[in-house]
Amino acid sequence: MRLDVRLGEITGAAVAAQRAEALGFDGAWTSETGHDPFLPLAVAAPHTRALSLGTSIAVAFPRNPLITAHLAWDLQHMTGGRFILGLGTQVKGHMQRRFGVPWDAPGPRLRDYIAALRAIWTAWRDDAPLEYRGAFYTHTFMPTFFRPAPLPAAAVQIPVTVAGVQEHMCRLAGEVADGLHVHPLHSVAYLRSVVQPAVAAGLYLAGRPAGACPLIVSVLIATGHGQTDLDAAIAAVRRQVAFYASTPNYRIILACHGWEGIGADLTRRSARGDRDGMAALVTDSMLEAFAVVGTPSEVTRTLRERYAGVVDRIAVYAPFEPEADLTPHRALLEAFRLNR
Repeated sequence: MRLDVRLGEITGAAVAAQRAEALGFDGAWTSETGHDPFLPLAVAAPHTRALSLGTSIAVAFPRNPLITAHLAWDLQHMTGGRFILGLGTQVKGHMQRRFGVPWDAPGPRLRDYIAALRAIWTAWRDDAPLEYRGAFYTHTFMPTFFRPAPLPAAAVQIPVTVAGVQEHMCRLAGEVADGLHVHPLHSVAYLRSVVQPAVAAGLYLAGRPAGACPLIVSVLIATGHGQTDLDAAIAAVRRQVAFYASTPNYRIILACHGWEGIGADLTRRSARGDRDGMAALVTDSMLEAFAVVGTPSEVTRTLRERYAGVVDRIAVYAPFEPEADLTPHRALLEAFRLNR
């Protein structure tokens, strides 16, 4: 299992990535929330030597495949082959109201998007004509002036990973992607009953070997050195679970535990802006399923028991900030890298 961190804002990305590498982590991921996900990786790249750097995730559809192809190519060049392009579709409301782009058939569109990316990269790699015509994207013009410099031979393959919650997106990852980003709101029951079978079905459909689409997860952790710290961490994680569980598209995760009714109530309270009421709906049983909670030693034990042999890459959900309390990150290292 590979152990990763999540990077926060661009201003601290270089120091955080350098420190994470020194501690023994394998990779660092950025998210597209309040900031661009690509810029922190460009900042971190020259300050690391072995750490993989990837987006988890960048929202695909607001960017044309050619734009994303250039970003990925340049980051792959800067990292010497350590970049991983993670893409996601987001949900309808965000696409239409936040990004201002159309929403239609996200699964088929993402499949076409990935095929377009790879066609563009192949044209650049082989110095060949670009002739891609898909269901959603067409790229048929690539003059020499607009082709980037070649990548080093060891870096010509750019991994593409995707985020998925519903069965069809997990199956798509198995068919065409180099990894699946599991939503932070997840449980072992959901992983075993929904994610793993869907990915396996996709691998089978595409004739790909087992292990070709590793599972990548970030884990909500609430821990502390004393009861006061632990209580504050639990309250924060409870609010995070409430926020994610209020999204109707994620109801499939709750359904694995029979909590669809709570999800519907969370959605109603979210529309009213009742954040405190939302947090109050998250039971201790939900926290136990969706987060790792306890003292540092309890967290270490639970991480090992819950995820060993189930996922391939794992990160603490909270951003890695070297000047902050790194107890959750050290617990992760302790759980899986006892000899480091």
